Amino acid sequence: MAKKNKFYVVWNGYSPGIYTSWDECQKNIVGVSNVRYKGFKTIEEAEVAFEEDSSKHWGNKEKSEVRFSVIADNPNIIQNSLSVDAACSGNPGVMEYQGVYTATGTPVFLKKYELGTNNIGEFLAIVHALAYQKQQKLNLPIYTDSKIAKAWIKSKKCRSKLEVNTKTKGLFEVIKRAEDWLNNNIYTQPILKWDTKNWGEIPADFGRK
Repeated sequence: MAKKNKFYVVWNGYSPGIYTSWDECQKNIVGVSNVRYKGFKTIEEAEVAFEEDSSKHWGNKEKSEVRFSVIADNPNIIQNSLSVDAACSGNPGVMEYQGVYTATGTPVFLKKYELGTNNIGEFLAIVHALAYQKQQKLNLPIYTDSKIAKAWIKSKKCRSKLEVNTKTKGLFEVIKRAEDWLNNNIYTQPILKWDTKNWGEIPADFGRK
């Protein structure tokens, strides 16, 4: 399993700086357009990275702007929508998922778990997007690049083979709540497959490939 990051650099957020907990980092990035952040294992690495250009660690800003310009010009993409994606350092490993506004990439929500799989993250991201929209009284399509997650949503069941043990118990409690939400709520938002081949990476992609 990947080692846990202890320090988080926020280059572009509500308050740029170095944070020593994921919760504090998250508060400074959700809702920020063109957000840039990354976790590091030592304070020395974080301090060096914070002084450097964020593109060295996060990605090129100009390329990102061009990418969203291309998305905006694509008539096949529904601009007023949410996009979700997950990332996993190892499989299983440290798992993250997030939801963003498709047109801008602005984060709507972001979650992290110390042990999970990419498919679980994709599944939870869709459910989170559905629950978020119900809470906010929104009705936006949701893009995902995962066929497996779409199938799990349709069956209202996370069919992961990840072992249930002391390390994953908390995650499976979250999965159970997600399954219960699907069984106890009606939603009308279409869940759409993102066409990665023709459109490039989904806007919620973590940019670590």
